[in-house]
Amino acid sequence: MKKIRLSKLITGIILTFFAISLGVSYYFFYVAQVREEKSFINHRPKTRANPLYDDEKQFDHLKKETVWMANQGLKQDAWYVPAARETNKTVIVVHGFNNSKKDMKAYAWMFHELGYNVLMPDNMAHGKSQGQIIGYGWNDRLNIIKWAQLLVDKNAASQITLFGVSMGGATVMMASGESNLPKQVVNIIEDCGYSSVWEELKYQAKAMYSLPAFPILYEVSSISKVRAGFSYGQASSIEQLKKNKLPILFIHGDKDDFVPTKMVYDNFKASRGAKELYIAKGAQHAKSMESNPETYQKKISTFLKNYEK
Repeated sequence: MKKIRLSKLITGIILTFFAISLGVSYYFFYVAQVREEKSFINHRPKTRANPLYDDEKQFDHLKKETVWMANQGLKQDAWYVPAARETNKTVIVVHGFNNSKKDMKAYAWMFHELGYNVLMPDNMAHGKSQGQIIGYGWNDRLNIIKWAQLLVDKNAASQITLFGVSMGGATVMMASGESNLPKQVVNIIEDCGYSSVWEELKYQAKAMYSLPAFPILYEVSSISKVRAGFSYGQASSIEQLKKNKLPILFIHGDKDDFVPTKMVYDNFKASRGAKELYIAKGAQHAKSMESNPETYQKKISTFLKNYEK
């Protein structure tokens, strides 16, 4: 009789543990992947003291065309900014987690100054694009491929650069390994993208919540597989870069404690194409341009000139 009671007690404890664990996992899935404003993301507008303030104001005066397309059953929104002079060169500028195309104005202005047409999409479940589940670049890579194809459909002579920051950096790296990426994509620039969603969220679980990967992250990844169509290990920049043959410029701040700087070395090592690496001294996450705008633009300009068709 005592053994039966003990068995029931142990079973009850185990079931309670798994129920609590599953509840916590759904909470973290909501924090990580359900569309809403995230308290840990800085959305404060730039002040006049910020070195990128004037660039954003310059961008606001440019003519912008709102364009959209449907992909994966969802309407996706973007701005298109033509170059000052007619050109075949176009850059697709991809924003980061819980941001939107509006947060990429300074980057867009830089490419405009370099003579490029600029396409600025809102990622799935961001900005004015539809969707409720954040794709962490993995689902977004398919949107970027389609945006590139739409550019090619309008101009077969297009020379397309993919550029992204943070989650946008991961997005363009993840797109790099796809066989249906249009041949008109000639090079890629990524700034502070993570090596995989698994490694990034494993790092954040420890940094923000002091939690180990097991069992929560495994459970959250399984929920993502059902809700978003991918597991966190599947969404890997490194594995995609192993299939890439395009030239890539990798950029990362050496003080990045959100996407650890060590990830850029893993990404750089994985890529099979021509590659360059720029480590911005003293720059925190997604601050490489802000920390030294002149050097940042020079590195990008030189890279583009070296790897244009």
